[in-house]
Amino acid sequence: MEQTQLIPHLFRTEFRKITAVLCKSFGIENITVAEDIASDTFLSAMEVWPYKGVPPNPAAWLYTVARNKARNMLTRNKVFADKISQELSSDGASKTFEIDLSLQNIADSQLQMLFAICHPTLSVEAQIGLALRILCGFGIDEIATAFISNKDTINKRLYRAKEKLRVNQVAIEFPLQAEIAKRLPAVLTTIYLLFNEGYYSESNNLVLRKDLCYEAMRLAEMLLAYPPADLPQVHALLALMYFHASRFEARLGTTGELILYEDQDETLWDKQLISEGARHLHMASTGAQLSRYHLEAGIAYWHTIKEDTVAKWENILHLFNQLLALQYSPVAALNRTYALAKLRGNEAAIAAAEQLQLNDNPFYFALLGELYRDVDSVLSRQNFTLALGLAKTDADRQQLNRKLSLLV
Repeated sequence: MEQTQLIPHLFRTEFRKITAVLCKSFGIENITVAEDIASDTFLSAMEVWPYKGVPPNPAAWLYTVARNKARNMLTRNKVFADKISQELSSDGASKTFEIDLSLQNIADSQLQMLFAICHPTLSVEAQIGLALRILCGFGIDEIATAFISNKDTINKRLYRAKEKLRVNQVAIEFPLQAEIAKRLPAVLTTIYLLFNEGYYSESNNLVLRKDLCYEAMRLAEMLLAYPPADLPQVHALLALMYFHASRFEARLGTTGELILYEDQDETLWDKQLISEGARHLHMASTGAQLSRYHLEAGIAYWHTIKEDTVAKWENILHLFNQLLALQYSPVAALNRTYALAKLRGNEAAIAAAEQLQLNDNPFYFALLGELYRDVDSVLSRQNFTLALGLAKTDADRQQLNRKLSLLV
């Protein structure tokens, strides 16, 4: 890998590990200090490597430099030393201050950080923002883009979130078994929303951000590696993400436009990811709990079967009905109408869709435009035009213009 690509790659993979380990050593109240040391470590790499060359083991070099910077900071920064060193000295650790950089501690620290930032005192937006920053190594600009916001807003949001963690003295540790059950829904919601930020992206004119999706999948896999969190609903969420990820290559056209399911080339679907999804869905089938992730994974599974059979769409419609009964969502209700059209025809689907009145949603009008296409071309054009006015990416606008041009 070229040096210009290596540092950004390492920043994405190692920043979170360094930050998590340092933060675990210093305490959640010093999360900013941990981030600063991690960032400063990468600045050193950018300064040193172009002149001295890339070290044989770049990741090990980063950890060594981060550890030395932490030691130096403890020594020279009196304020920091007052807050940290004295605490460390209380158990005799100050003179032999070490940071545990074992693979086990690095993995544990990331997972413990995930549970910490999904603390119930934080809003969902703050949880995702911190996850993107600390566990995914995203810059403030990237987080602002993901939230369709600006840097100032994101900085303030993250600052307030860190303050809440500090004030509540949230420990970076594995929750007790009883606490895991309480904390897990927020953790899974954060991972699910992180995946959706990538899968339904509207930022930077991109309709799919694979990097966000892969980060969410990595977090879910990390969660499953922790035995107390190896639970059916976690497998179900990972199965859902595998099934969606299997169609990444078929979902985008040559100019970055979204290819609708009906028009996708199934030879581009990744059979290995489908197989992994099926494996995790099978592992999710134990126990008595039926979560939204089970139902959504089931829907996604049936979408990996291209054949248009009645059995397929009956299963999808049944799963959507269960999903809406369990946890109603207007978007899920809108998606259900596509399955309804396949089974009961477009007029039945139009009647169901128009009851939703999602008047600020471009996909609502795009679906109505599609359903009306063989029923009423005037109403089809009217709905596609409304969708065009609400579309947020150039790719979506191109696709809607193409559909309008094909109407008689």
